[in-house]
Amino acid sequence: MAKKLVIKVTAGADAPERCSQAFTVAAVAVASGVEVSLWLTGESAWFALPGRAAEFELPHAAPLPDLIDSILAGGRLTLCTQCAARRDITERDVIEGVRIAGAQVFVQESLADDTQALVY
Repeated sequence: MAKKLVIKVTAGADAPERCSQAFTVAAVAVASGVEVSLWLTGESAWFALPGRAAEFELPHAAPLPDLIDSILAGGRLTLCTQCAARRDITERDVIEGVRIAGAQVFVQESLADDTQALVY
């Protein structure tokens, strides 16, 4: 079994089930002791901003703010550099614990030994 999990979520409110599944898998993996790195790209980039996750609703799904808190408590949450720039999001804007990094870091994390990468 992979000891590290890198997840890229490309969907936000535009595809709520896919979005929720990515956050859920990341939170469950963190709770299971797996080293997790969740990447926010595309429309999920908005969830790096304070309060945005609270606006997300999906019946029968865990609240997105709770999932984010779980991920930040034991994993890493990264906002894509280009996705942030396209939305005029800076490091001053994001919730505490979110880093902004680019494709080089994503590739490096994804190709590390004992790592499984997933894209939603």
